[in-house]
Amino acid sequence: MEFPKKEKDKHLGLRIDSELHYKLHYISQYDGRSANGEVIYLIRQRIEQFEREHGKIDLPD
Repeated sequence: MEFPKKEKDKHLGLRIDSELHYKLHYISQYDGRSANGEVIYLIRQRIEQFEREHGKIDLPD
């Protein structure tokens, strides 16, 4: 699998329906995060879960 060149931060556009948008903002405010921070948190949680089940994902050089 080929990966793009490493950079510090990446931009990811995301389309979500209005119900999901409302619920995401509700949860993120409850947790004291921005919606973006909540999405990053959820992604990290999922990666940690995956690595516990399947082993560490090595990053390309």
